[in-house]
Amino acid sequence: MRAIVAESPEVLSWQEVADVRPAAGEVLIRVAAAGVNRADLLQAAGKYPPPPGASDTIGLEVSGVVAAVGDGVSDWVVGQEVCALLAGGGYAEYVAVPAPQVLPIPDGVDLVDAAGLPEVACTVWSNLVQTAGLGEGQQLLVHGGASGVGSHAIQVARQLGAWVAVTAGSEAKLAFCRELGAEVTINYHDEDFVARILEAGGADVILDIIGAAYLDRNIDALANDGRLIVIGMQGGVKGELNLGKLIGKRAAVIGTALRGRPVEGPHGKGAVVAAVTEKVWPMLGDGRIKPVIGARVPVEQAGEAHRLLSSGEVTGKVVLTLG
Repeated sequence: MRAIVAESPEVLSWQEVADVRPAAGEVLIRVAAAGVNRADLLQAAGKYPPPPGASDTIGLEVSGVVAAVGDGVSDWVVGQEVCALLAGGGYAEYVAVPAPQVLPIPDGVDLVDAAGLPEVACTVWSNLVQTAGLGEGQQLLVHGGASGVGSHAIQVARQLGAWVAVTAGSEAKLAFCRELGAEVTINYHDEDFVARILEAGGADVILDIIGAAYLDRNIDALANDGRLIVIGMQGGVKGELNLGKLIGKRAAVIGTALRGRPVEGPHGKGAVVAAVTEKVWPMLGDGRIKPVIGARVPVEQAGEAHRLLSSGEVTGKVVLTLG
C-alpha cells in the first residue's frame, strides 16, 4: 500500500510501504480521507512520537470503507462506511484500528467530510462534558475559536445551553465564530480577553490550546469554582502558577490528551467514542451541529495541507483526500 512518509518536516512523500492487516479485535479501513491535526505537524517535526505499539505513519482520524475485520469483531462488516479515531496511521491507503474506536458516518454527512470529525468530536466531548462538566447556563471560553476543535466546541456548547466566548486573530474569524453561535468574540491581538470575560462574570470552563503563555491570565479569567482545561501547548510548556489565585477561586487546572489513552477503561478511547456516537452523532444527523471543513487537499500534497494548518489561513478542519 501507499502512505505518507515524513522525510523532513517540510517533505512529506507518498510512498510504497508495508501492507497492514487487522489483528484480533481490529478493523481494516480503506481510507477515503484523513483529518489533519496539529499533532500531525509535531510528529512530522519529530516532536510527538506515536504511543508504543501505534503506527509510525502520521494521522489521527480517517473516514473510509471497512475492508476486513479481525477475529472477534462483530459490530462492523466489510463494505460499511465508517470513520475512526486513531493513535496513528491515518495518512495511508489502509489503516487498522481497534474496533471500539470506529464510528458510523453520521446521517447526512459526506464521507470525506466525516474524516474531520472523530478527533474534534472526541476531544470536545471528553474535555467539555466528561472532564469539565459543562452544562446549561455555564460560561465557556474557547481559545482559537475558528480552529477545528474551536468551531466544534462552540456548536456543542451551545447545544448544551452554555454561553460561549472565543478568542481569534482576525475579524473574519470572529465573524465566523459568531455565525456558529459564539456570543462574545475577542480579537487577541488588540483586546484583553481577561477583562472581557470578567465583565460577564468569569468563565466556568476555559478550553485552552495555548498552554504556558496564557496560564496566569486564564486563572484570572476563571469564575469561582472554574475549570481550566489545557489541551495544547502552542504557547510553551512551562508557566508560573499562582496557587493563591487558584485556591482563592477554588479553581482547577487540568491537562488532558486523547492520543495516548488506552482503548479500554472508563476514560479510554472506546468509552469516549461510544459517548460521542450516542450524544453527538444525533446532533450532526439532524443538523444542529455541522462539520466545518476549511480545505480539502489531495493526500499527495500533504505538505501543503500542513502548511495551511500551520499558517492559520484556514478556518475549521483540513482533510486529505485519497483517490
